[in-house]
Amino acid sequence: MKPRCFGTAVSAFALGLVFSFASLADAKDRLVFEPAEGTANGKHIVLISGDEEYRTEESCPMLGKILSQHHGFKCTVLFAIDRETGGINPYQIDNIPGTDALLDADLMVIATRWRVLPDEQLDPILKHIQAGKPIIAYRTATHAFKSGNYGEYDWANFGINVVGENWHSHHGKHKVEGGRGVIVEDNANHPVLNDVADIYTPSDIYGVVNLDESTATVLLRGMVLQHLDPAAPPVDAKNAPMMPLAWLKPYQAPSGKQGQCLGTTAGAAVDFRSEDLRRMIVNACYFLCDMEVPKSADVSYVDPYVPSFYGFVDSKTYRDRDLRVEEFELGSSATLVTPKGTFEAATK
Repeated sequence: MKPRCFGTAVSAFALGLVFSFASLADAKDRLVFEPAEGTANGKHIVLISGDEEYRTEESCPMLGKILSQHHGFKCTVLFAIDRETGGINPYQIDNIPGTDALLDADLMVIATRWRVLPDEQLDPILKHIQAGKPIIAYRTATHAFKSGNYGEYDWANFGINVVGENWHSHHGKHKVEGGRGVIVEDNANHPVLNDVADIYTPSDIYGVVNLDESTATVLLRGMVLQHLDPAAPPVDAKNAPMMPLAWLKPYQAPSGKQGQCLGTTAGAAVDFRSEDLRRMIVNACYFLCDMEVPKSADVSYVDPYVPSFYGFVDSKTYRDRDLRVEEFELGSSATLVTPKGTFEAATK
C-alpha cells in the first residue's frame, strides 16, 4: 500500500507541476487595446507600468482604454510580471515582457521605478530613445531605471538625460501634504493645456532642482497643500518658489537624434481621478504624435476606475492578491489594496 500511495502522490505532484507550468505559459503578460471601430488614427502608444508605490498597474490600463476607445490610438500596456506566478508584481524589478512592442510605437509612456531590466528588454527602449521618438514620463519615471549600461547607455541617469530630473526629494510631506497644479501664465495657451484648469494630486509634490528651465517649457508648477484635501490652504514656506510639476523638454539621444519628452511628477493612480490630469496626458499624446490637440478631449473612464491609494506593501501582497493582466481587459477593472487610514474620497 505505501509504495502505491507514494507513487500516486508523486504522480499527482508531477501533474500539478505540468498544470502549473502550462498555466504560467498561458498567462497573459500584456494588454493590447485596438482603437474603437472607425476611430483608428494610425498611431501606436506603448504604456509601461512597473512601480511598487503608486499603482501604475492600475493607471496605465485606464489611460490605454481612454486613448484607444475615445481617441483612436492603438495602445499596448506592459507590466512587471512575476517570473514564478505569471501575475502582476512590481516587486519583480527585472521583468517587463513585451518591450519589443516599442519597435513600431510612435510614443512611449513610461511610469516605472528603479527597474533593473535584462538586455533584451532594454534593447527596444534604447532603440526608441536612439531614434529620438517622443516620451511621456510620469511620477517615478524620473528614476525609471536603477542601474545598467546596456548599449553603453547610462540607464541610472535616464531621468536627468531624458526627463530633466532624477529622484531628488519629497518637497511636500509624504502622505500628509497634497498638491495642486498651477498653470504657468506664460504657457497657458500651450495646446497640451487645452481645457486643463484644475489638477489636485493626493500625492505630494516632488523636489525638482536639475531641470534646465531655459530649454524646458514649464506648463504647471506644484503648489504644496497643508493636507490631503483639495480645499486645503497652501504651505507658504514650500511654495516660494513652487516646484515644476509638468514640463516639455527636448532630449538628446547618444545617436545624435533629438526627441521630446513630457515629464510630470504627478501620477499616483489616485491622482488620475483628476479629470484635468487625465486630459493633460491625452493632450500630450496628440501633441507629441504631431496631431492636432482637441479643444476639450474626452477623458471619461471607459470602465469603472477606483484606484488603490499609494504606499508600499510587499511582494507577498501582490502574490496573495494574484492580480492578473486579464483583470484590466476592456469591460473590467481591478485594484490591489487600499492601505487603512490613507484613502481620501474621490474628487474631480
